[in-house]
Amino acid sequence: MHDLNVVIIGAGIGGLTAGIALQQAGFTVEIYDRVRELRPAGAGISLWSNGVKVMNSLGLGEQMAAIGGQMDQMQYRTKTGELLNDIDLLPLIETVGQRPYPVARRDLQAMLLKAFQGEVHLDHRCIAVEQDETQAIALFDNGHRATGDLVIAADGVRSILREYVLGKTVEPKYGGYVNWNGLVPASEDLAPKTSWVIYVGDHQRASLMPVAGDRFYFFFDVPLPKGTPAEPERYKSELATHFAGWAEPVQRLIEAFDPATVARPEIHDVGPIDAMVRGRVALLGDAAHATCPDLGQGGCQAMEDGWVLAQYLKTTNISVDYALQRYERDRKERTTAVVQKARQRAEMIHGKDPALTQKWYQQLAEESPQDVTDAIAKVILAGPMH
Repeated sequence: MHDLNVVIIGAGIGGLTAGIALQQAGFTVEIYDRVRELRPAGAGISLWSNGVKVMNSLGLGEQMAAIGGQMDQMQYRTKTGELLNDIDLLPLIETVGQRPYPVARRDLQAMLLKAFQGEVHLDHRCIAVEQDETQAIALFDNGHRATGDLVIAADGVRSILREYVLGKTVEPKYGGYVNWNGLVPASEDLAPKTSWVIYVGDHQRASLMPVAGDRFYFFFDVPLPKGTPAEPERYKSELATHFAGWAEPVQRLIEAFDPATVARPEIHDVGPIDAMVRGRVALLGDAAHATCPDLGQGGCQAMEDGWVLAQYLKTTNISVDYALQRYERDRKERTTAVVQKARQRAEMIHGKDPALTQKWYQQLAEESPQDVTDAIAKVILAGPMH
């Protein structure tokens, strides 16, 4: 199929990746987003090799390497700093054929925006979609109508168009914990500069990973009741209380960050859902399968979606509907497995069943590094980027 016009709702990781892949397949693409200015959600993201390979296949390998942190090992430590497990990531890199890259979200967004040829139309809130046998039309609150051969809803965890595709409302489900995340200058007194260090205890986590520009992306996880108020002026004192008695680098990290630059989402996921496509309208990324970040696969799955969708549209001449059905069948199985696995992991890490969390701490101390990297490789290689 050639000369398709594609309308994409949402300029996040998924929407931009899909836009670039579809443009490179020779299609005309328009991207719309409801925000007045694009600001990435959260400070950083770890892209495992399946996501990085999508970027490589779009010709963005060098740019990706330039914004990615050098992560050669992964360390689990107890809350007081004793080493539980030291995992060399080089065997994993060899197995999956690509280094993972932790990146600052702002850097990733800038890279994707630059690679997309054309304007992203901001301040356009999509409120509905209509379609017939030959086209789909996105309707916006400012009266604008965008007509295409298909509409891709990449409008995130609180997607407006999900209900249209599913014929029912699916609310995001609370993952049981709050995540503070941000960026700080890298320094050896916080963590080794080529390591991903994760402190675990009391059903909480504190984590540091390297990104480009000699910075660490950090996060803190704390299981809290949904709706616990977020007050930036209290982030430091709150975290100092939650992490009282934790290792010295954790205390230094709390002193080091700037609360004004910290994001604090309540973690939610969506799905698994029973459809991703209705006629000429397709859900993509978090709109279809928002994932607890406990596998590091949310952004990667959105990237895979965009790449797979472009492949199916590019390689069939039957119909748009047929290509979208193939996309749905392929991606539903893959993303359902990831959403379920990430939720199980989120519950295990954050003490939904305290006995299970204790067992996990025990397992971290006894597990061979190979078992850890094999489990990561299995998730990575189950997708399209072998």
